[in-house]
Amino acid sequence: MPDQSHFIGGGTTDSVLSPIVLVGMLIGILLMLLLPRRFVIVPFLLCIFLIPLGQQIYLGGVHWLVGRILVLAGLLKISISKVGSKGNFLPGGYNSIDRAFLWCTLAESICVVLQYMQSQALINQFGFLIDYLGAYFLLRALIQDKKDIYTAIKCMALLSVILAFFMVREQQTLHNAFGTLGGVQSVPDVREGKTRSQGVFQHALMAGTFAASLLPLFLLLGKNGKSKLIAFIGIAGCTVMTITSQSSTPLLAYVGGLGAVFLWPVRKKMQLVRRGIVAALLGLAVVMKAPVWFVIAHIDLTGGSSGYHRAELIDVFIKHFSDWWLIGTKDIASWGFDMWDTQNQYVNVGETGGLVAFILFVCMISRCFARIGVTRKAAEGRSSRVWFVWFLGAALLAHLVSFFGVNYFDQSKVNWFLLLAMISAATAPTLVRTVAPRKPAAITEPEPADVSVSRWETSGIPI
Repeated sequence: MPDQSHFIGGGTTDSVLSPIVLVGMLIGILLMLLLPRRFVIVPFLLCIFLIPLGQQIYLGGVHWLVGRILVLAGLLKISISKVGSKGNFLPGGYNSIDRAFLWCTLAESICVVLQYMQSQALINQFGFLIDYLGAYFLLRALIQDKKDIYTAIKCMALLSVILAFFMVREQQTLHNAFGTLGGVQSVPDVREGKTRSQGVFQHALMAGTFAASLLPLFLLLGKNGKSKLIAFIGIAGCTVMTITSQSSTPLLAYVGGLGAVFLWPVRKKMQLVRRGIVAALLGLAVVMKAPVWFVIAHIDLTGGSSGYHRAELIDVFIKHFSDWWLIGTKDIASWGFDMWDTQNQYVNVGETGGLVAFILFVCMISRCFARIGVTRKAAEGRSSRVWFVWFLGAALLAHLVSFFGVNYFDQSKVNWFLLLAMISAATAPTLVRTVAPRKPAAITEPEPADVSVSRWETSGIPI
């Protein structure tokens, strides 16, 4: 969601567009406009994740980030391709995930404008609406079916191995090659004697969580059987990225995603698993002297973790409920030492957009799991389809673990949007079939054995 830190001057390292980036951006835009719809996502993702976020063009008093320009180019391509087409803009129609995402983003942007009451805030949030709503709905339009999902995953595997190479180079040389382009720092951070590689991202945390959340998707690619080499390359790349980021949050997300995959044998008993987790948290709340979220403070996988800060951030967020519930707050720094550093996605959404945005964000996650659950049950007995959505659910869990230690303030947000688009596309056939009205028995026609996603397009799916 739109990050308030951008408006108050944090978040990105601004840089004038370099000649190399300009050429790369123009080639990417040209390919997006000329390639068939199915392959547009490849140049889009390559440019998004190989160009530092701070690269921009200053035009008309507005900062046009490269990612923002790419989003507009992609939307232009989709709009042109849809002229005269009878198909829906979104596969499966406008669904409950889309609604939650849209209103959550709008709520945050409106609240930021209300907090600052300045024209610059309005201009700023208009730009972030392009970044968030534009990128999200572009990916929703590009990810139509399983083929598109696999194409996107293969592209991410290629990106992972490229970024892993440069992050290993950072470890060896203490120099970030992407810093030469501008938009990110050239010298990586060092904590407790350990170099924290960040690559193209704004921080090592972002690089690590980006990689960790991709592990279940690469395992899905390997399970498919047709792309095992690419899957192996992706797994190796994301593992190296996670390790070289030297941060606890990415490691936890990596383990969380992998652990979710290993829960496959108990997939039919997930209700008991959820209840067991709740019972464990209640038990900890009884025996612990501090609130249960201070368990985070005791997690340190790298020797330099700031787990206590994450726990304290949640603590003050709850205690200062009256400060942020209505329209968020711009005074979170006054809550305590270092509280301005809202490296928690849940806290960031609440303090930016208030209680409404926070609830909508949770609803969006809930709708994702609900759609995955319904699709899994409907596909039971067809192992390939069950595995498909199960891995998507594992990737979703990896993101949720990441959210406790970071908020996606750079291009990592596109990785999150991509997963949401995959979940919508993968679950659309089952969900539309579930809500579709049955025909009278006398005129019922047999359904084909395998139907593409477009067959089940509809105007929308009720929550």
